Amino acid sequence: MAKGKVITVAQQKGGSGKTTIAVNLGVMLVRAGAKVAFLDTDPQGSLGRWFMARAAEDHHAGMEFSTASAWGVGYEVGKLRDMADFVIIDTPPKADSDLRPSLRVADLVIIPVASSHVDLWATDGVLDLAHREGREVMIVLNRARAGTRLGAEILEAAQALDATLAETQIANRVAYAETLGQGLGAIEGGRSPAIRAEQDALLAEIRAMLDNS
Repeated sequence: MAKGKVITVAQQKGGSGKTTIAVNLGVMLVRAGAKVAFLDTDPQGSLGRWFMARAAEDHHAGMEFSTASAWGVGYEVGKLRDMADFVIIDTPPKADSDLRPSLRVADLVIIPVASSHVDLWATDGVLDLAHREGREVMIVLNRARAGTRLGAEILEAAQALDATLAETQIANRVAYAETLGQGLGAIEGGRSPAIRAEQDALLAEIRAMLDNS
């Protein structure tokens, strides 16, 4: 059996949407027929609380969940890769030696950037660590504000970073926050065609990058 692919979601700044990206990617993969294991390395435990809310409603078919501290990531990922097609790691908001084990095991590092210059500046530390580990990186613009001057400025600056920039932008929608608290993915909690379109598109980009890595 082939080992599962590992996707690490990392960003130095808190509130960038790491957990939102992680859970929605996992839901999309499961709906596409894959088995997904989530690994929460953030002491805040938001991913774990999401999973417990989901499990309480018996909606966790095709999913596994585990936690690990920085030093335990390699061991835990080794187990999870044997039981899942994809392992998705949610990390704490930091860029230091504690993050390196989660980057080292990744086939792809996703860095969400919310629509602010502060979030953009915060990518530098994670990008540097990921490049030192020789990892592929995809930047995803999250909570994007299309049609605004700020949105255009963030897009232009993100294009200049030394990483792949996803063509798909995740819009600033209340549904993402609401469904997270319910243990759901955004496409499960509403019927917005726009949400489905952007989630389908992002999943396609991520899978293509993994296939080419």
